[in-house]
Amino acid sequence: RLITMDQILYFRSDNKYTSVVTADGEALIRVSLRELIEQLDPAVFWQVHRHTVVNANAIAGLLRDAQGHLRIKLRQRSETLAVSDSHAARFRAM
Repeated sequence: RLITMDQILYFRSDNKYTSVVTADGEALIRVSLRELIEQLDPAVFWQVHRHTVVNANAIAGLLRDAQGHLRIKLRQRSETLAVSDSHAARFRAM
């Protein structure tokens, strides 16, 4: 199925594959997250963890878990995404 870039909420790496997550499902592609990052617009798609790249337009807000780590709340999905300490600086101004 064809998925447009604006439908993508986030990418999550899974070994040699990458999950493309949209509001209504997921699809697997045979491209590593590292290769994919080189092709994405860094103003729109932000790496937030070693295994996760999120569409900045899909972010509804930020939460802190019980340990004080940042988590991203998405607009169209119920799960939250972990933000690694090395990528947390991007969100300090928010």
